[in-house]
Amino acid sequence: MKKKSNTFLIFVLGMLAALGPFSIDMYLPGFKVIALGLHTTVNEVALTLSGYFIGISVGQLLYGPLLDKFGRKKPLYFGIALYLFASAACFMSVDIHQLILFRFIQAVGSCAAAVAAIALVRDLFEPNQRPKVFASLMLVIALSPMLAPTAGGYLISAFGWQSVFIFLSLMAIITLALSYFFIPDIFVPDPSYSLKPIPIIKNFIAVINEKQFAIYAGLGALVFSGLFVYVASSPIVFMELYGVSQTDYGWIFAGLSVMFIGSSQLNSLILRWYDSKKIINYAIVLQVLASIIFLLFAFEGWLNLSNTLVFLSLYLIGLGFINPNAAALALAPFDKNAGSASALMGAVQMGLGALASMVVSSFPSSSVLPMPIIMTTATILGAMMLFFTARNTEKG
Repeated sequence: MKKKSNTFLIFVLGMLAALGPFSIDMYLPGFKVIALGLHTTVNEVALTLSGYFIGISVGQLLYGPLLDKFGRKKPLYFGIALYLFASAACFMSVDIHQLILFRFIQAVGSCAAAVAAIALVRDLFEPNQRPKVFASLMLVIALSPMLAPTAGGYLISAFGWQSVFIFLSLMAIITLALSYFFIPDIFVPDPSYSLKPIPIIKNFIAVINEKQFAIYAGLGALVFSGLFVYVASSPIVFMELYGVSQTDYGWIFAGLSVMFIGSSQLNSLILRWYDSKKIINYAIVLQVLASIIFLLFAFEGWLNLSNTLVFLSLYLIGLGFINPNAAALALAPFDKNAGSASALMGAVQMGLGALASMVVSSFPSSSVLPMPIIMTTATILGAMMLFFTARNTEKG
């Protein structure tokens, strides 16, 4: 009975964590339609995605202290209410600037769910269970890029791009109801926790000064930025350069997500024989090699739809192994300020992701090259951080 209860609890936490990814992925097939409807370019529409990433980064820092001060549920309810308001405003947007603004606000609301989900894993599960729980959450999260772009493509074709925001609002309402009725609120808030800027900044500095957090949160953010680059540039690469239809784009996105899901679930099995650090070491080597060869093919003009899918698959497989283990290792040293630690980890991840997506959106939409350049740079920097910093820490 307890196992079944835990399974449903993980599903509800996964719904919380999936709200943001659904909000990112579902409207991707509609970039061209949105550009036409709002009389702008696809690159300008891509900035709505960058705005969303910036909103999540800012919101992470906002909700971390609130989760520690007021408990997990009150900030969560506030965030979902803000999300519903912004979704309605996105539906009614009449120009690209309004859509960018309201996507930013929508993200600030949605990240309350993401931060709460991570903190609740820390509250509700034992340390040795957390890597497997994070991997299980990733199974639910990873279903979003399988389902969201495909469903979004058909939804947009039938009812227009605004219908996506109706769907997202309904999803948020269901998630709110599940959270209210099925998530236990066992965390004891710390009423002495200050919300003044200076104590909050000092708390974040204390989190950063934890070497294990700095190493694995930094690594996770760098390699995850490659995913943001892929998401931001994939509508242009697949639909504009390779001539894929918006519905076929959804299926391609879903197929690539299988790689991410498969490796994250395989990670749960491999944890029986190898610890998280060893798994990360092997996975980062895979990502570095795949990224470098991807970049070489791009420079030589050898890329086509088929081999681009192969390189992206290898990158996502590596990411599926790295992300849950890096998250578990980054949060392991923390007790009462786990909310702030998870928020800071998410803020760094989303901040780098926003920067990477803005950079890739600034290039002309006539080449695949910006995608492998940024992915290779991020992965090599992540590998350097892991091997040099971790080695020095062990010697120290």
